[in-house]
Amino acid sequence: MATTSLQSLRQTFLHRHHRQPFATIYNHETKLTFLFKPSKSTTKYVLFSNLSSSSLATTPTSTTAATTSTTPSLDLLERHLSTQDYRQADEVTRRLLIDLAGEAAQKRGYVFFSEVQFISSDDLRAIDQLWRTYSQDRFGYSVQKRLWEKSRKDFTRFFIRVGWMKKLDTEIEQYNYRSFPDEFVWELKDDTPEGHLPLTNALRGTQLLQCILTHPAFDEAEAGEESDEEVSEESVPKGVEKGNERKKLLEYKPNYSF
Repeated sequence: MATTSLQSLRQTFLHRHHRQPFATIYNHETKLTFLFKPSKSTTKYVLFSNLSSSSLATTPTSTTAATTSTTPSLDLLERHLSTQDYRQADEVTRRLLIDLAGEAAQKRGYVFFSEVQFISSDDLRAIDQLWRTYSQDRFGYSVQKRLWEKSRKDFTRFFIRVGWMKKLDTEIEQYNYRSFPDEFVWELKDDTPEGHLPLTNALRGTQLLQCILTHPAFDEAEAGEESDEEVSEESVPKGVEKGNERKKLLEYKPNYSF
C-alpha cells in the first residue's frame, strides 16, 4: 500500500529538522531513505529519495536520460513546465505516479490501475494544478476528465478529441493511434488539442487512465459539470452519421501502445 505522500514527508521534515541544512528520513514501510535539501527559498524543500533511475522504466531516448538521472519531484515538474519543456514534464509526471503508488510500483517500473487509489488526493491535485497553471488550463488530469465526460466516457471518442489518435488519409473517415513519442504534440500552440497532456500509458488497457480520471482528487473540481453533456460537433468525425459513428471509429482494433 502506498504511503509515500509528498506533503506528509515535507511536514515531517519541517517539524523535526527545520534547523539543519540537510536531513534524512527513513520510511520503514516503503524501505526508502529520503534526503531533504533546502532550496533558495526558506520555505521550500527539495525531496530526494534513494531510488535508482534503473528501477524506473524509461523510454530509451537521449532526451529522457537527463530527467531519469534526477529523482522526480514537484519542483522538478514545475521547472520543466515553466520552461514549456512538456516532453520532460510528461516523463517526470509518469515517474512521480510510480513513486507515489508505492514500493511494488517502484520495483515494477509502472503503476497498476488498482494502485491509483493509494495515491493521495493532495498529491494528484498538486500535479494537476502545475499542469493547468503552465498551460493556460489546457493540460492536466482534471481537464482530461472534463473532456472524457463530454465524450460520454467513450475512450475512442476521447482519444480523438485530445489528439491521441490521428485521421488517416483515406476516402472513408478513419483514425489510428499515434506513435510514441514522435507523433505526439510537445508544444503549446493554438492548434494543440485541449487535454493532450499528460499522457497515460494504456499498453495494458484503459483501466489505469480511468482510475486516474475518476480519482476523488478531481471530484470537487468537477462538481457541477454535466457528465452527460452532448459531444460537440468537432469531436464527431465529419461525414459520420450519429447512428454509425461508433462502428466506423472502431474499425481499427485498439492498440493503446503509447
